[in-house]
Amino acid sequence: MIAIGVIGQAVVPGGFDKFINALGSGIALGAIYALLALGFVIIFKATQVVNFAHGAIAALGAYLVSYFAVTVNIPGRWITGAPDWLQWMLSALIAVAATALIGMIIERITIRPMIGEPLFAVAMITLGLDLIIRTISNDLMDNTNTGLGDPWGVSFVDIGPLRMANTQIATLVITVIVVILLALFFRSRTGVAVRATAFDQEAAMAQGISVGKVFAIAWGIGAALAALGGIFSSVAPRGAAGVSPFTALVAFRAFPAVIIGGLDSIVGAIVGGLIIGIAEVFAGSYLGQISWLGNGFAGIVPWLAMMVVLLVKPYGLFGTEEIRRV
Repeated sequence: MIAIGVIGQAVVPGGFDKFINALGSGIALGAIYALLALGFVIIFKATQVVNFAHGAIAALGAYLVSYFAVTVNIPGRWITGAPDWLQWMLSALIAVAATALIGMIIERITIRPMIGEPLFAVAMITLGLDLIIRTISNDLMDNTNTGLGDPWGVSFVDIGPLRMANTQIATLVITVIVVILLALFFRSRTGVAVRATAFDQEAAMAQGISVGKVFAIAWGIGAALAALGGIFSSVAPRGAAGVSPFTALVAFRAFPAVIIGGLDSIVGAIVGGLIIGIAEVFAGSYLGQISWLGNGFAGIVPWLAMMVVLLVKPYGLFGTEEIRRV
């Protein structure tokens, strides 16, 4: 249905410009979903834990940017001569690092003691963590929207027929950098240890790999990626009002990207995020005016896409198939 609407409207006068802008916005939104999906997949791949607290961690990371950049102005208060954008970037890096540390603390206190226990029990713990972290974050935000003080504002850049917000461009650039850094990380000695643990924990322990250390690293990376997703979903044009109690729900909207790509596939997280982002924006741009579909149809398109993929590929496009012997 979406494809028919896109083709039909792309051929009318001005349709190409609309198509290009929708595609650009879809890719930018998909980059946010990809960041969130990557964090989710890395935690699951290394620890076999479905982290239902991922959205709460994303919202907490976005709030910490507001706290460091706006409330206490750290490190900006010590480098007053630096440009505003640099001060904000340094505050954002501190916030992401703090979120990664929080993720590692969460893993050490609540997840590691559950090694060997039923996965259902561990999933219930992450649900409890979600409620706890969201409640704390909402209290810190005083249950209102909190601006992040980002340097981009609502300004746009025109590239031919394509018009993109500076925030969208920043999202794409950061996502590309993150993907490159992850590729380099997984080629390092520590990265190989993470991959080995993800493949077989017992075999990794037999080779002298500290599984606990790997778990901590995975949760730290996952939390940092969640923070990046929360940050870019809280600035214009996605979240012009800043981080809010509803920011945690962005991970729920990114969950279909994880399932489409495959729960244990890093490549799938990226591809799934882009598919979901583009499909959601195209649905809103081309099908939003169809009254009988309703205004919220774009919001359910990712879930419809997820169900279609699961009917054909139950383990996702790039997920590892489990072979069960009877």
